[in-house]
Amino acid sequence: MANPTPEIAPELVTDKVAVMATGRSDYPNQINNVLAFPGMFRGALDARIRQFEPTMYLRAAEAIAALIHDRDLGPQNIVPSAFDDRVASAVAAAVAHR
Repeated sequence: MANPTPEIAPELVTDKVAVMATGRSDYPNQINNVLAFPGMFRGALDARIRQFEPTMYLRAAEAIAALIHDRDLGPQNIVPSAFDDRVASAVAAAVAHR
């Protein structure tokens, strides 16, 4: 997940892995904290939550995962784009839900 240079370049392992993710936006499946943090903070502020708890992280991850529908799920599409405007609101709602 290193950015800007992944520990393993995806193009070097295409014959060895079925699914690959990196921290870079120019590869599919970008895993980046921008997927979680704006929504985490918005949800905490909205619900007046003073401390993050492990269950909140799990709910945030599940909200992110739920944005990829089964029909769209595939090796090149396991998480929504960091530019998907649904992500922050979905994560915020999941975090605020008690």
